[in-house]
Amino acid sequence: MDSTRAPSPEDDLAYNVFAKACPSRGTLEHVTGRWGGLTLGALYEGSLRFNELRRRVDGVSEKMLSQTLQALERDGLVHREAQPTNPPRVDYELTPLGRRIAERLLALIHCVEGAMDDVLASREVYDARQPSQPA
Repeated sequence: MDSTRAPSPEDDLAYNVFAKACPSRGTLEHVTGRWGGLTLGALYEGSLRFNELRRRVDGVSEKMLSQTLQALERDGLVHREAQPTNPPRVDYELTPLGRRIAERLLALIHCVEGAMDDVLASREVYDARQPSQPA
């Protein structure tokens, strides 16, 4: 620790997301990215098949959802279970770790949703102060 700064809570942790080389940064990016956060939130409600999940997370492409699920599975947040049926059936669900993280993420999602009237009002005030852009 640098002796010129006061100790911080991060000094007691094995990982520090603020450090450039810390592996927690990648996981944080997977969890807080647009598709990762929405995927975790959707799976909190229960197990979903790929197309069910894609419909629930409106706007995500098949490719992005596939990449997101792979990253979340690699991080141990999502469990993928392929059923030996014809046609094949693949279900996705949160792991216990994924569930803990999704709970906290959903609290943030609900906070943002609840604050949207204030956010939209702030945007209007901000936009009104900006100079007009030529057409």
